[in-house]
Amino acid sequence: MSEAPAYPVLDSESLFRGRIISVRRDHVRMSDGTVADREVVQHPGAVAIAALDADDQLVLVRQYRHPVREWLQELPAGLLDVAGEPALHAAQRELAEEANLQAAQWHTLLDLYPSPGFSTEAIRVFLARELSAASQNDDFTLEHEEITMTVHRVPVPEAVRRAMSGAITNAAAVAGVLAVAQARESGWRGLRPADAPWPARPGI
Repeated sequence: MSEAPAYPVLDSESLFRGRIISVRRDHVRMSDGTVADREVVQHPGAVAIAALDADDQLVLVRQYRHPVREWLQELPAGLLDVAGEPALHAAQRELAEEANLQAAQWHTLLDLYPSPGFSTEAIRVFLARELSAASQNDDFTLEHEEITMTVHRVPVPEAVRRAMSGAITNAAAVAGVLAVAQARESGWRGLRPADAPWPARPGI
């Protein structure tokens, strides 16, 4: 259970507002009484989907990521950038858009803060099973880096090997792959429902 903040924010100022992120500077009272500045990247949050087929293969996408100038192996994923859209609906939409798949069974697999030292970004990783082809979505068009994105399936042990060898480096993908392997080993016991409370993003 989270404790009450021990470091009160005395004041904040906006430094930058972009299409997806914004940056603010907080003036924070430290435990010794001093005041320190903390620059915070505000992020809308995201969902990722560990989609597992009937042959125990995970669905991965390969996408170019400009900030690191690399092609990364990732789970299907997307931003929580539709106002009022529940996280599960966002995950279902992203799985259909990026992998042309839908799933009959959904669970919450993990909740992550990938960079809590400077960002508010929170990611919920869903487990999706009982996969089938998605219904046609005529409203969605791939653009930018997504145009060259490819989709493939990898057996769980091979996905774990790639994560442990450094071939998969996306944080949500590494966490999701290892969590799927652990959950599979335990017979899927203890999985949370797909609409489990998410304190980092309450209300969605």
